[in-house]
Amino acid sequence: MAGFKSHMTISTLAGVAYGGVAYTMYQVPGPACVLAGGLCSVSGMLPDIDSGPGKPLRESLSFAAAVVSTMLVERFQTFGWATESIVLAAAGVYLLIRFGLSALLKRFTVHRGMFHSLPAAAIAGEIAFLLASGDLRLRIYKAGAVAVGYLSHLLLDELYSVDYVRGRMKLKRSFGTGVKLFGKNLLANGFTYACLACLTFLATKEPGWMEGFYHQRLQQTAERLGEAIEDYSAQALARVPSFQREPGANDPRETGPADQPGPNTIRPPLRPVDDASGSFLR
Repeated sequence: MAGFKSHMTISTLAGVAYGGVAYTMYQVPGPACVLAGGLCSVSGMLPDIDSGPGKPLRESLSFAAAVVSTMLVERFQTFGWATESIVLAAAGVYLLIRFGLSALLKRFTVHRGMFHSLPAAAIAGEIAFLLASGDLRLRIYKAGAVAVGYLSHLLLDELYSVDYVRGRMKLKRSFGTGVKLFGKNLLANGFTYACLACLTFLATKEPGWMEGFYHQRLQQTAERLGEAIEDYSAQALARVPSFQREPGANDPRETGPADQPGPNTIRPPLRPVDDASGSFLR
């Protein structure tokens, strides 16, 4: 069985290749390639979270908590959370995985159980897809990085299950326990495939749900902006001084065609004017 350093070395090399190929051949953005490479590297220790008490379990859970917390930060940002809330939420997720999940795994898992299986690798990739955010293709790319790192661990365990003694290949008892579809425990098999089915359903439906959420959020933002503009306009008009006039006096600004005398309007008779003085005759 491969050790911790061997798994980390292989998964890190796989992560470098995964990110480098995407950057040079498929024009994937550099930050996304770096993040995917890091996810692939740390995912190489995820299968060993069923290894029982000891250093492998502690290290594997630490890496798992780091992966989940890192991927959730970007998702929290898309929700519009404040920086302080994002930090507190990420720290809470890390502590929950590092210590809460540790107690459950120590009680209900066995080493080389269903965590060392192909369905578990698919589950890890789907969880990564659900945690990731951004463009759909980038989400699939990041989820693939986690799955590749997970598979690198399983394949390396299988390679270490083969010995060559005097030119002959000899299989160890652990052969076949790394890359498998089913384990010996029927309850563990059923639980694993039930999780796989649920996560597959969520992974296929979640992009549409999130698109509707973003659309609703954008609409609400536009409505709030419109209300703010209306309030500002009303306040600005309230500050403009009104035209002062005496009660009963006509406002010259309000004079319009309707105020002009019409052709049928009865006018008062004019008094004769003295041509010499220009004054009205009495």
